Amino acid sequence: GTGKTNFCLLAAVSQAKKGNKVIFIDSEGGFSSERVKQLSPEDYGSVLKNILLLKPTNFSEQKKAFDELLKSLKDEVSLIVVDGMTILYRLDFAAARDNDKGENGEMRKINSELARQLRVLAEIARKRNIPVIVTNQVYKWDDSLRMVGGDILKYWGKCLIELSNENGKRMAYLRKHRSLPEKELEFQIVDSGIRKRGFFA
Repeated sequence: GTGKTNFCLLAAVSQAKKGNKVIFIDSEGGFSSERVKQLSPEDYGSVLKNILLLKPTNFSEQKKAFDELLKSLKDEVSLIVVDGMTILYRLDFAAARDNDKGENGEMRKINSELARQLRVLAEIARKRNIPVIVTNQVYKWDDSLRMVGGDILKYWGKCLIELSNENGKRMAYLRKHRSLPEKELEFQIVDSGIRKRGFFA
């Protein structure tokens, strides 16, 4: 409920409107063609044609989606979105943890696959100059927020934006960037997209 998928859809629609191809990996089931129609009522059909949607339902399918991603890059792609990088990873990791009986081989394998997927995205971004947006979940531990996947995601992420929703007040915080200081933005989700409510340094 923080607005992660809305930001992803806005970015995807913005590129697709220009005639650019977008790869959208939706592991959380949040992609909505109705929302795309709200964001782009005039050219809805052509916008959808420019978005290649992959919908993995388990971590093994997510691995296959990444293999498909590499094949799809033969076409002109201007944006890659992974909405929910760790939700399927989290399910497999929890099952492996419960079944490992003290042996961490399966857990290491799952962590290794997550790192491989992030490395693939980082190489695509760097070598092909294609922007990549990855969303992730957080959890609370000892009164602090931590990312699912932990250091693996922090290491590969070059820019980190935290979204929050406290009693309907939505905030975006720039937490990490190569050249910008930390900033925050209050925003609203509206039919036409996202509306800024204030910007503070």
